[in-house]
Amino acid sequence: MVKKLESSLLNMVLVLTGVAVVMGGILAYVNHLTSGPISEQKEKALADGIKTVMACDGLTVAKTDTVRQNGAKGKELTYIIYQTQDAQGHDLGAAVESTTGGFGGDLKVLVGFNPEGKILGYTILETAETPGLGAKADKWFHKGGKGDIIGKDPATFKLGVTKGGEGDVDAITASTITSRAFLLAVNNAYKAYKATPATDSETGATKKK
Repeated sequence: MVKKLESSLLNMVLVLTGVAVVMGGILAYVNHLTSGPISEQKEKALADGIKTVMACDGLTVAKTDTVRQNGAKGKELTYIIYQTQDAQGHDLGAAVESTTGGFGGDLKVLVGFNPEGKILGYTILETAETPGLGAKADKWFHKGGKGDIIGKDPATFKLGVTKGGEGDVDAITASTITSRAFLLAVNNAYKAYKATPATDSETGATKKK
């Protein structure tokens, strides 16, 4: 009886191990099949986002820079700057990826700046905010929105909520924390952009702002 139990237990262990190995192989294969299309979708979304925030279709990304700065509580923040040019090679400014913490989690935005530093446009790449809130933020700060920041220069315009006299932007109704997170992401994107060498439109070399 004892030997029979041991044999049954061994068979169960072998079967479960075999199932685990097979399932692991299937999952790895499926991941391999889907990783390519997912990566392509992200690249397309980013390319479309750059055109949107720069308000220009006929552009090219001439240079990509990565800027790291210390944020709150010593946390290192990373920004990706896509320096853009038009068909004639003239500097259009840059689109900047910036991430900050919102009410429900990280909020990643892409912000477009012209060579003088004025905001051309923005789009939200990722958000962990309350469903519907991210969509609202995607319109609230656009041209004609209640918190319009398009065309503003962060060097002279206070990109903060009006509540408490922090800035000149109306916060999303009942969503002050999300509004603060968004505006902080834009401010940080601007600082990262100004800390990056610009691309010379004639030589293709970089030059300090």
